[in-house]
Amino acid sequence: MNAGSDQRKLRVLMSADTVGGVFSYALELAHGLCAQGVDVALATMGEPLSDAQRAALTGVPGLVVFESEFALEWMHEPWSSVDAAGKWLLRIAERFEPDIVHLNGYSHATLPWRAKTVVVAHSSVVGWWRAVRGGDPPRTFAEYRVRVQNGLSAADLVVAPSAAMLSELHDCYRVEPRSRVIHNGISRPASLIGNRRPLYLAAGRLWDEAKNLQLVAQVAGELPWPTMVAGEPPAATEEHEDLQFVGRVSRERVLFLMASASVFLHPARYEPFGLAPLEAAACEMPLVLGDIASLREIWGDAASYVPPQDAAALLRVARSLALDREQRVELGRRARARSARYSTERMVRQYLTAYRDLVSDQVALPEACAAEASARAPRLQEAG
Repeated sequence: MNAGSDQRKLRVLMSADTVGGVFSYALELAHGLCAQGVDVALATMGEPLSDAQRAALTGVPGLVVFESEFALEWMHEPWSSVDAAGKWLLRIAERFEPDIVHLNGYSHATLPWRAKTVVVAHSSVVGWWRAVRGGDPPRTFAEYRVRVQNGLSAADLVVAPSAAMLSELHDCYRVEPRSRVIHNGISRPASLIGNRRPLYLAAGRLWDEAKNLQLVAQVAGELPWPTMVAGEPPAATEEHEDLQFVGRVSRERVLFLMASASVFLHPARYEPFGLAPLEAAACEMPLVLGDIASLREIWGDAASYVPPQDAAALLRVARSLALDREQRVELGRRARARSARYSTERMVRQYLTAYRDLVSDQVALPEACAAEASARAPRLQEAG
């Protein structure tokens, strides 16, 4: 499509929470879109931006950032804050005039937007409960369920990071929105493969039942190598003497650990996509993953799998990899090769295709405006 005199560049208003992996996804996508000449405004919610997050956003030329601390829809009794966040997002939209409102959550899709809405389903409380607790959430989540159903129905397009997640949405909420799968992507480290230490690595919060690192803690004392965990350390009152915690560290530090350790342990019960395994695979780590549909879909024969509830299976596979260097090298090679499917470039192209299917010919898409990619410094805006 050629840009006419009455066209302007594509504008995307994107929401993001600062609490979990959605921020990393939003940062990666925003960076890729800006590099393609798209005007992007990122509206953050949940917690204040950390110094590391703020520094990362500052590294995205042309990105406009609006910061807030509004509660997220999966938090306890969040609805007055979620509604206030909706009014805030509408005010931003009045100023920014987006063509696409890209929501990394569900509730705000029902707002009276003057733009097309894309809802990205990164996770689901109902799906989490079914996978982790074995049944539906209690009645206290009734409002959440209704809000999600309404948001999915209102969206012009629903995107899921895996076919398994898309199927979960249909099973949990009984809606059939216009939808597609777009896998998440990362910028792969070019050359981080070095000398491996006899060390297992896991990533995440120990209390997160979905990531299931408690299973790693359960077997760590019987493993032949030390086990290191990158992520929020447990409370001071908890003792896990068989684990080494490095705390919350930068992506660069995590990648260094992934390039140094020998086996990545991630026996997840619930994982709609899994950015941590992708980072580990890009660093050529052999993956030991929970045997769940989404991880099977993403990794195929490029990983080893264990039932999430089976400590004996995790111990057996982890020990086997420690004893067999050739197996580790082969699985690491397969993982890195498979990780090439999940690049930032591919993710950005697929989102641009999705946006293209929604917007009118009055918007200049990246083919017509890539050369105009902005070199402006990001502007941090206060919530108002």
